[in-house]
Amino acid sequence: MIKITLPDQSVREYEAGVSGYDIAQSISPRLAKEVLSITVNDQLWDLTRTIETDASIKLHKWEDEEGKHAFWHSSAHLLAEALQELYPGIKFGIGPAIENGFYYDVDPGDGVSITEGDLPKIEKKMQELARQKNEYKRRDIAKEDALKFFSHDPYKVELISDLEDGTISVYEQGQFTDLCRGPHLPSTEPIKAVKVLSLAGAYWRGDEKRKQLTRIYGITFPKQKMLEEYLVQLEEALKRDHRKIGKELDLFTFSAKVGQGLPLWMPKGAKLRERLESFLKKVQVKYGYEPVITPHIGQKELYVTSGHYAKYGADSFQPIHTPAEGEEFLLKPMNCPHHCEIYKARPHSYRDLPIRYAEFGTVYRYEQSGELHGLTRVRGFTQDDAHIFCRPDQLKNEFKKVIDIIFYIFNALDFKDYIAQISLRDPNNTEKYIGSDENWEKAESAIIEACSEKGLNTVVETGEAAFYGPKLDFMVRDAIGRKWQLGTIQVDYNLPERFELEYIGQDNAAHRPIMIHRAPFGSMERFVAVLIEHTAGKFPLWLTPEQAVILPISEKYNEYAQNVSKLLNNSDIRCILDDRNEKIGKKIRDNELKRIPYLLIVGEKEAEDGTISVRRQGEGDQGTMKIDEFAHFINKEVENMLKEIDA
Repeated sequence: MIKITLPDQSVREYEAGVSGYDIAQSISPRLAKEVLSITVNDQLWDLTRTIETDASIKLHKWEDEEGKHAFWHSSAHLLAEALQELYPGIKFGIGPAIENGFYYDVDPGDGVSITEGDLPKIEKKMQELARQKNEYKRRDIAKEDALKFFSHDPYKVELISDLEDGTISVYEQGQFTDLCRGPHLPSTEPIKAVKVLSLAGAYWRGDEKRKQLTRIYGITFPKQKMLEEYLVQLEEALKRDHRKIGKELDLFTFSAKVGQGLPLWMPKGAKLRERLESFLKKVQVKYGYEPVITPHIGQKELYVTSGHYAKYGADSFQPIHTPAEGEEFLLKPMNCPHHCEIYKARPHSYRDLPIRYAEFGTVYRYEQSGELHGLTRVRGFTQDDAHIFCRPDQLKNEFKKVIDIIFYIFNALDFKDYIAQISLRDPNNTEKYIGSDENWEKAESAIIEACSEKGLNTVVETGEAAFYGPKLDFMVRDAIGRKWQLGTIQVDYNLPERFELEYIGQDNAAHRPIMIHRAPFGSMERFVAVLIEHTAGKFPLWLTPEQAVILPISEKYNEYAQNVSKLLNNSDIRCILDDRNEKIGKKIRDNELKRIPYLLIVGEKEAEDGTISVRRQGEGDQGTMKIDEFAHFINKEVENMLKEIDA
């Protein structure tokens, strides 16, 4: 008999060789119908895999991320089986589960192409195969046998060759066999609803010098209704796409001559960014941050010292060589090494700490062209970066203050649904990280304790830490339920060690400060993209680049409209004038599409009375007001919004 510990710490005894499905069945037949995968001693397993020794387990249903992962990973194999039947001789790269669904990278073969028009037949074949209820069977084979079995597929051979010698797991379902770690569903039976979504190009193993494969995206659900709801959400997401809305609102653009992944901010977009920066700077002053400015480049040796070059050198823009022999610079990939040098520029006493440096610093990282996506994945971006240098006794309190700043920002921009993710290092893969075990344990404990004291709803993700320290990431759900990572706080004992940072303690001896990295927005580019999609371009009145637009009914009233514009701008109302020679109905429609909160219509009566007719975006006519009355109304609305944020 073996002892199985459940999540509530209750213990049940079973015969050795029991499976996750057997355990679920013993608890409840209904649970057995709903469960999709199992975690055994912190490792994800198939439900059908047998447990031979005492273990702690957790059963996963559709509602759990682990359940969805098994469901979508299994669906990727189902997609591959469908492709194998439809395109004999096709070769397979990788096919992982992703946040929403799955994809498979494939090589259809010379002279063969898969097009958008082929997606319905692929989808139909997947549905047909799912109804066969074929089991997903795991088999462990020797590496040399795996190389023989997959010898017809150069992509699988390359993947197998990179693995350590020993046994390798493969999975079979129906007529398809794939190299895979799992876990998978017991069979294809739970896959009831299928949608093959789109195609894209993807270089093999992300290398632009290698062959471009066809990436096929799909999604599946256990119920047709779930798929229908998802497709509605997907349609709404397309309407909210920040690239589309950004173009409509004239916020940013890209230029092939400037380069891929390097956004150009238009005047309206620049004003939006400036207001966000101004908002955060005011908060930072309140919390005792000091502004600093650092250059866009640094000597390569700076990033060698910090460890960034060893970790990210291949993903950075390559060294810039100057006329001086042996002198190499890099475009700045991180702000933190520069801030370490600012700290080191003068001596510090324990009384000086904490020291908080803040910078809106632009950094550069080489992202492959296939990975670039609007503002969410770029090659040059501005971080709302700050670094706190503190004593050990100050660490937890400083960390909690940063959490307060992030809460303040989320409240201001109506991000109400979020989870705090504690990202720890992987204890089984410590070579990925720098620094001593002792310092890692201290840093991880500080984050866990701070989160507990703040009463945060947290999840723990092992293996997601930065290479120099653990972190707290805020995972935010937007207005239509999509999850984004916004805001990060990291505890770092290692960079102060590498840069030999010191302060003189109360004992007159030298001590190392602890460093906290924090970026509440993450990057301005990504944050603006998420904000656009969250609000559908309808920004809060205090933030929007244009609060009102003045619409004269005809050219006869342009002069009066110009006077209104001057008076409102003098009252700190951000307004523009639309004096095009167009009918008023068209002007109203056009400016509604620009998401400007207030439309101010002026004609003969308004010019005579010194008034404006007010329309609110999405709400229609709000009546007539005097100009100064409207200015007071807008300023009061903004004031009340900001008071509510402060509360």
